[in-house]
Amino acid sequence: MAVSIQSTRIFAFLAICLLFHPAAAADQPTIAGHWQGTINIPNMELEILIDFAQDDQGEWTGTIDIPAQGARGLALKDISFDGSKATFKITGPPGDPTFNGTLSDDGTEITGDFAQSGGSFPFTLTRAGDTRLSDVGPSSEDAIKAIDEFLTKSLDTWNVPGAGIAVIKDGEPILVKGYGYRDIDKKLPVTEDTQFAIGSASKAFTTLILGMLAQEGTIDWDEPVRTYLPTFELEDRFASERMTTRDLVCHRSGLPRHDLMWYGSSMSREELVSRLVYLQPNKDFRTEFQYQNLMFLTAGYLAGQVTGTSWDYLVTHRIFEPLEMNNSNTSVDDLQRAPEHAIGYQEKDDDESDVKKIEVMPYRNIDNMAPAGSINSSAADMARWVQLQLGQGTIDGKQIVAAPTIQELHRPHIVVSGGMITQLFTQPEMPHIMYGLGWFVQPYRGHEMIHHGGNIDGFSALVGFMPKDNVGAVILTNLNGTPFPTVAMLGIFDRLLGLETIEWNDRYQTIWAQLEQAQDQAKTLEDINRKKNTKTSHPLDDYAGTYTHPAYGSLAVSKDGKKLTGAYNGMSYPLEHWHYDVFETTGYRFEGIKLAFLTNLNGDIDRLSVALEQTVDAIVFKKEPPKEMFERDFLEQFVGEYDLMGMTVTATVRDDNVLIMTVPGQPVFELEPYMTTEFRLKGYDDYSVKFVIEKGEVKRAVFIQPNGVFPADRKK
Repeated sequence: MAVSIQSTRIFAFLAICLLFHPAAAADQPTIAGHWQGTINIPNMELEILIDFAQDDQGEWTGTIDIPAQGARGLALKDISFDGSKATFKITGPPGDPTFNGTLSDDGTEITGDFAQSGGSFPFTLTRAGDTRLSDVGPSSEDAIKAIDEFLTKSLDTWNVPGAGIAVIKDGEPILVKGYGYRDIDKKLPVTEDTQFAIGSASKAFTTLILGMLAQEGTIDWDEPVRTYLPTFELEDRFASERMTTRDLVCHRSGLPRHDLMWYGSSMSREELVSRLVYLQPNKDFRTEFQYQNLMFLTAGYLAGQVTGTSWDYLVTHRIFEPLEMNNSNTSVDDLQRAPEHAIGYQEKDDDESDVKKIEVMPYRNIDNMAPAGSINSSAADMARWVQLQLGQGTIDGKQIVAAPTIQELHRPHIVVSGGMITQLFTQPEMPHIMYGLGWFVQPYRGHEMIHHGGNIDGFSALVGFMPKDNVGAVILTNLNGTPFPTVAMLGIFDRLLGLETIEWNDRYQTIWAQLEQAQDQAKTLEDINRKKNTKTSHPLDDYAGTYTHPAYGSLAVSKDGKKLTGAYNGMSYPLEHWHYDVFETTGYRFEGIKLAFLTNLNGDIDRLSVALEQTVDAIVFKKEPPKEMFERDFLEQFVGEYDLMGMTVTATVRDDNVLIMTVPGQPVFELEPYMTTEFRLKGYDDYSVKFVIEKGEVKRAVFIQPNGVFPADRKK
């Protein structure tokens, strides 16, 4: 059935919220209490639930629920009642939405008109009992007890050192508590104020900032990114031209993760964005969900550019401060300075037993990728964040952001399929999963569930809520890559909603064991393909050097005794010979990555191929000339005259430390360092000059070109 444009607008505005409260003399008419009713919008009746109360000074307050919109506890303003006439307005939306009604003689009904933006629609409210829809389920006391027992057991099951947990019911925190230790060695307990890294749960903060900017007209969700970042460019030209801000934050860019490009990198946000053009896509633009941190970085960078500030400034001043999240920040450096911060931990196999051991995992600075995952916060602060979501942009009666903006972020934009996310979050009770703008959206046992997790070195987190049920949960932990937050959230929701509990601990232990078994099997199959008893084609010294890629940066290989070591983005890994010219990284974090060294037609090792992103071609790094080849002292040894078939060619060094070669009757050739003592002729592919050194002296220059090799002896 069709609904008019005007009625649709009113329906959206009403998804915001109302507030009311009265208290009058016992014998006088009053609107204090709980009311149920409808607004008769054309072609539909919109259900509303309103509560009014009045304080000792006679001031009215009130709230409104709109179940069809998932709106709970939205604030009302300008509430007045003269014993017969009742008027009140919705806080926040444009069009001055106003209720004007009359209380019936028996005090059981309020009828009148709802007006907004020039339209007027009748409404009816009937006095009801004290029970609201959000009160369905167990009492808060019973829920707290059941949840606390469940969490205590689950933390032990998953060997989690510490956790900060908040549980929200009816839009208010009913449990905010620390469990375990924030520092195992010092036996420092977790409290509700302990700071944890929340990882990718930060993404929803980025989209809220963008939503605010869109609400104000600073950006448009569906305007091309190039409108705001003119230099934005991807390898896919079509995607470069059409990519919108909305596309950036719902993971449909066509790019796979490419996470090892930025992980540990010292590149700035601007530099990372400038290198996107060199990353290979693996899907067509807007055709498939692929989780992509670099696009969220771009979105946050864009927000900073259009406001002349930075993502960090916007999050701090437009979210943390209004929400009074005074124990939250955007950098791991600030986390470590916090009076009460958690130490990050990881599980490792113990050679002496089957039980995994817990050890400290160093903090990882990802300030350059902050919009994708650098926020640190506490259970108490994050409870405020969830209250804002459940309140449709309102908290403590204050409208921080308009309800339609919140609803747009929560609206599904693309179906999620494949990958670890679907393995963990598609169960019979939650059969499919979608992505909004910074939030995953899916059904859970007949209820709408919105959530986003986060994992960064030493920490795992999850934030989730059910808008129509007005419940939420925050789970922050100091253990790397644990499924505990997922188990905890689902178990909390079961108990908040009064559902028959599911043994999620058992379910996820089975899932986790299957994933680990699959990894072990993959390693076994890898060994089958290994060619035994092979040797390298070159001495180890020839493999050493710096290799570069225009997006991934530099990868250095050095020789240490009889071993090679690789260094990338500030991290070093021993390299073990695998077979032929292939080596394997060893070490806990990135164990098992294969590096294949490649040779050119001259037999020189000049490239390094490594599969840093499994869904595209291997990343090929080109070997850089030794640094000494750019130094004047090194270059000056080649200065002189050479006899090339009767012609005298001259080598000199320019003032800018560039070696040049002059040939009679030809232009001056600039020589670009290549390797050892060989230089490429700039602008001429496949042409080079190699200087031959014998007994410490340069004896000749050999000109190498497609039609032959021509020696030129050095003149005395």
